Amino acid sequence: MPTVTITVNGNTVSRAVEGRTLLVHFLREQLGLTGTHVGCDTSQCGACVVLVDGRSIKSCTMLAAQADGREVTTIEGLAAADGTLHPMQAAFRQHHGLQYGFCTPGMVMSAVELARTTPHLTEQAVRDGLEGNICRCTGYHNIVKAILAGAEAMQVEPVAQAAE
Repeated sequence: MPTVTITVNGNTVSRAVEGRTLLVHFLREQLGLTGTHVGCDTSQCGACVVLVDGRSIKSCTMLAAQADGREVTTIEGLAAADGTLHPMQAAFRQHHGLQYGFCTPGMVMSAVELARTTPHLTEQAVRDGLEGNICRCTGYHNIVKAILAGAEAMQVEPVAQAAE
């Protein structure tokens, strides 16, 4: 089995993995980072979104081996070491951007990249940016409010979107 070395939430980890191991299963089963959810197993719901080198990726669409040498941030890695919530996490909490919460980690991770890469974030840009994330409980109104507030709280200068 090949060994992968990935920096996850600031910590470098090396593990032997089967070549077919998905990143989502690597994170959950080998590292115990269960905040990244497995929702649909078909890459439709977005519950498994993590940041890979700062870009939101559905971790059910990426092999763990493809993340070798890369930096992965999960929902557990957003908060500060002292437990202070990331501004986007705090905004979801403050603006009731969750109900059941199963979709929340993926929504938050998608929102972090969206806030970093979209200048002049608008309600429509948030709705468009969440196209790959499904929430079956809230109707998105409070999620959109939370993302707009979180983006403002992040006060991050947007960066240009990398060319595909």
